[in-house]
Amino acid sequence: MSDDWIDAEGFRANVGIIIANSDDKLMLGGRIGAKGWQFPQGGMLRGEEPEQAMYRELHEEVGLTEADVEVLAVSSDWLRYKLPDKFIRRGSLPLCIGQKQRWFLLRLVSDEDAVRFDRSDGPEFDRIRWVDFWRPVSEVIYFKRRVYAQALHELGPALCADGMPLRPRWWPKRWCSAFDKDIATMELSKSVT
Repeated sequence: MSDDWIDAEGFRANVGIIIANSDDKLMLGGRIGAKGWQFPQGGMLRGEEPEQAMYRELHEEVGLTEADVEVLAVSSDWLRYKLPDKFIRRGSLPLCIGQKQRWFLLRLVSDEDAVRFDRSDGPEFDRIRWVDFWRPVSEVIYFKRRVYAQALHELGPALCADGMPLRPRWWPKRWCSAFDKDIATMELSKSVT
């Protein structure tokens, strides 16, 4: 973690990457040796700008380059999540309690076979799949769900010109309640600035 950028509050700077194909399906990566699915993401290095980190992580995780994608939208501010206690590495300094992320929504402009996992020494994924707009919220590990919903809510209009898809009816009420609270907070902070 020596090159990671961890702020004074303990949040590690990170980029999150949402990639849409020509059918407006979103890419989820399957982690090597695990059953979990997530968007590509990764830590920012000290002195690295978010866009630089995004392109570096894009290449490291799914083998894509700047020429393979078009940037549709970028989150207006950092979106944060805290790690559950069991995931905090108490022995590492500085102590990291969570992530603060700049999110990017990209359109894949190359063929889907441009996605490759052999372009870095330590690939994170070994498979991908393309899913409907809100599906990633239910696929990601539980403590990232709210930040996924926030990122999709903020960036989605750049992808969904005819209006955002409705949330799935099968989402538990507690999810919807938490997401509504987060979105209200996001909208309030936008109106203040």
